[in-house]
Amino acid sequence: MTKKDVASADERPGRRHQILAIAAQLFARKGYRGTSMRDIGEQAGVLGGSLYHHIKSKDALFVELHDAALDEAQGRIVAAIATRADPWDRLEAACACLLDIQLAPDSLTLPMMNDFREVPEAVRELLVARRDRFEGVFRELVDALPLPESIDPSIYRNLLLSQLNSAADWYRPGRLESGMIAAQIVTIFRHE
Repeated sequence: MTKKDVASADERPGRRHQILAIAAQLFARKGYRGTSMRDIGEQAGVLGGSLYHHIKSKDALFVELHDAALDEAQGRIVAAIATRADPWDRLEAACACLLDIQLAPDSLTLPMMNDFREVPEAVRELLVARRDRFEGVFRELVDALPLPESIDPSIYRNLLLSQLNSAADWYRPGRLESGMIAAQIVTIFRHE
């Protein structure tokens, strides 16, 4: 294979998508610090500087993958709540959907969202800004709930999201499905 053959193979349609998928898996498995551009290039079969034809930098790549994971998750949650009118039903549907995403064995959302401490400050600011927009869905859902005035909606939302985002730490498949867990969480958070 000549250099020209390698270059044309690197430019074929879908190649960038393939590199992104490989990078996402590496970031999910090894974290931000544990993943190098060399690792990505080797896994993708891309030689040296050719990787930078597809990817600007490791930081830009991580932000792109993080944002894409949250975009997909947010789209799924918005679709899950679209047909529901009752605020508690909407919250339960959103919780069930987020748990489905977080508990999926191949989930990229959870590892990408939980690597904030590993990234440079400038990258962290971008990730936090995107995460805050994602949480806006839950902000609206919580604001629509008939909560007592003594409950701060911001604290409520953060505690709820903490519960949902940590479920992968204790969940074991078998006894309860994500929808049942979501129903239990909402029942506990409903305070009735």
